[in-house]
Amino acid sequence: MLFCCLCAGISCSKSGSGDSAPGTLSFRFTGNPRELAKVSQELPDTNDFLITVTDESGAVVFDDIYCNLPEVLEVEPGSYGIRVRSEDFSGIEFSSPQYGDEQCVVVPPAGVMTVELGCRQINSGIRLDVAPAFLTEYPRGVLFLRTGDGKLMYSYSEKRIAYFSPGPVSLILDNDGEETVLLTRTVVSQEILTLKVSVAAGSSQSAKGISISLDTARVWTNETYVLGDEGSKGSTYEDALTVSQALASIGKEDVWVSGFIVGGDLTSANASFDPPFKSASNLLLGSRSSVSSRDNCIAVQLPSGDVRDALNLADHPEMLGRLVCIHGDIESSYYGLVGLKSVSDFVLK
Repeated sequence: MLFCCLCAGISCSKSGSGDSAPGTLSFRFTGNPRELAKVSQELPDTNDFLITVTDESGAVVFDDIYCNLPEVLEVEPGSYGIRVRSEDFSGIEFSSPQYGDEQCVVVPPAGVMTVELGCRQINSGIRLDVAPAFLTEYPRGVLFLRTGDGKLMYSYSEKRIAYFSPGPVSLILDNDGEETVLLTRTVVSQEILTLKVSVAAGSSQSAKGISISLDTARVWTNETYVLGDEGSKGSTYEDALTVSQALASIGKEDVWVSGFIVGGDLTSANASFDPPFKSASNLLLGSRSSVSSRDNCIAVQLPSGDVRDALNLADHPEMLGRLVCIHGDIESSYYGLVGLKSVSDFVLK
């Protein structure tokens, strides 16, 4: 996926439209993020992603987390830059992969634009595999990774990946105060390299004996993530499925699902998103507190007992908009929607 045109401090070009009839923007992530096979780290919940929308003059239209984004954003016709990221990242840091997407879209007069947001790694990474003999030959030596954004010390025993913005990165040996650049490599977005650093015996007086090789078994590029196949995700409330993940996980049992309580009073064709509510037996979970379309929700059956007593909107309208984790079985249909049934527990967040 190529970036369209949005960079920090750069806005999309003007659309040239003279019609002032408002249009609308809506957003959704394509696919369901899953754990990357070669990295033992799960993608963060897209509900917590930071999203910034700017108009063609560079003015900020929206800047907050994704779950606080209105379901439909009314805007003037023109070009808009959209940037989503799992976290703000700058410099060079350990264990800080950044995921997201950047796009530029044009909203026509009175038009509707749905933005399909991808989720891919947008920074780069390097991991060093330092041979044991290196410490023996260079007892006072220190390795650093240096980019245009800073420098990071990489100890001989370090196992983590160092992440940085795409571009050139240098591996530096500081041997008792004398710095030597061992390697400079340009690493692109999504690329993670493992570099093997070894040394020939008796070479401690110079860097000539040092060899650096690329471990080709540990080079990978993280393409756009595909939803589904969440493995053990949902087994605890701390690692609950999001609503979008739950919608793609029909048949899973004894799982936790996390979402915002957005409505209730379900029928086979309708739902209520505003109080007062009449039914205590069901509610709707949405990916954002602003969701107002039942088709984007998962329906929850509230059995009689503690869960219904605590969460039902008829008795507790103050629960509207609350983020909650609910434990149950995901079934194909409940009032015409994917449903969460056999609910046995909940945790308010």
